[in-house]
Amino acid sequence: MRSVLSATLMVAAVMVAGVGAAHAQMTPPSTLGAKPKSVTTVPIRPPLQKPEDTANAMAQAERLALQSDLAWVGQYNGAITGDVSERMVNAIKEFQKGRGGKPTGVLNPQERGVLADTARRRQENVGWKIVTEPATGARLGIPSKLVPQLTSDASGAKWTSATGTIQVLLTRRKEANPTTASLADREKKEPAGRTIDYTVVKPDFFVLSGMQGLKKFYLRGTFRGDEVRILTILYDQATENTVEPVVIAMSSAFNAFPAGAQIGPPPRKTVEYGTGIVVSDDGAVITDRVATDDCIALTIPGYGNADRVAEDKEHDLALLRIYGARGLKPLDIAGNATTTALDITGIADPQNQGGGAAVSSVKASVAQLGGGGDAALSPAPAIGFSGAAALDSDGRFAGIALLKPVIVAGPANATPPAQAALVPASTVRDFLKAHDVTASGGSADAKAAVVRVICVRK
Repeated sequence: MRSVLSATLMVAAVMVAGVGAAHAQMTPPSTLGAKPKSVTTVPIRPPLQKPEDTANAMAQAERLALQSDLAWVGQYNGAITGDVSERMVNAIKEFQKGRGGKPTGVLNPQERGVLADTARRRQENVGWKIVTEPATGARLGIPSKLVPQLTSDASGAKWTSATGTIQVLLTRRKEANPTTASLADREKKEPAGRTIDYTVVKPDFFVLSGMQGLKKFYLRGTFRGDEVRILTILYDQATENTVEPVVIAMSSAFNAFPAGAQIGPPPRKTVEYGTGIVVSDDGAVITDRVATDDCIALTIPGYGNADRVAEDKEHDLALLRIYGARGLKPLDIAGNATTTALDITGIADPQNQGGGAAVSSVKASVAQLGGGGDAALSPAPAIGFSGAAALDSDGRFAGIALLKPVIVAGPANATPPAQAALVPASTVRDFLKAHDVTASGGSADAKAAVVRVICVRK
């Protein structure tokens, strides 16, 4: 009996358990008061991007700006080309470390802003600006506060500091069949005493740096056809920390033969300076026609305003008249020079003499005198001398020196015109006679007879 009861209870228990299990399957379990189980999620992380990849994803203009800014803060010393390199990434890391940050090689927005502001302040401190050099048409960056003094002529330009500790030279010359390799070899030897510690020679440019005497120097040169143009930067070692970041910027900004330059003369200046020769005591002055074209005002310092009353387009002469002027000292233009070695007396552009207006004389020569036509004058005097008086060693009048507008771009094999010309004495006298100017009673004192002519244009 007991065994039957036990069997019955076991069967009942199994049935209840089966029903309970079936009910459990049909009824969702209650979650009230139950603690959810924690589930660990493993994220799928993309591979870390390299700093080079981040830089390559930037626009070209952004990379150029980044390299330029890094150069200005003294961290980057490579060419500013926009190309990504290990040098560029290391420069970013050094900038980050210098600010106490993590050297990731990728700038966050705050770091990029600090870099840009720092570079901008340093540019402002040195007076950085991009200029077009009139005699060559070349474009270059100049730290105008470091090298405020400018002298220039047809062969190029020179910017210097007040004490000469920093100098920037842009030179041009003609050379038959140049190559960058041959040019680099020549520059290594000239001037004597250069010590070279860095050389790069590419098909289209070359770079040298080292010591020249007691100064450090950096030189970048190139050519087109037979014309060679070279940018040289010289600086005392004491100025190294200030100048070297600027050197990188100047090298990258240097464009010796701008592709966008127009064929023809450079744009006319808003204010242009020339030289005039007093030829009569009643206020007649002869000068350069081109330098006095399109002026809204013509001024002779010390004497007041002048009117342009006549011109000779063939020989580029202009006749000015000063009304009511006293104390004028005309030049004796009646004689004829007999030698081709000449003294050119004029007044250089203010930038060529630190803002001054001093009269000066330079040596030049012509191949021949007479013949009625203009003759090439070499070397060309400084800017501002156009209209200057040319006399031989005995004080006899040879003519007027005129600077010619420089062709800033053109065919590579074109022969450039002479940069300065001498209008002969006979042509000058014929022009004055045609306009009823009697040139008499003058002296051979050219320095007393020349005046500065200032043309102001719109």
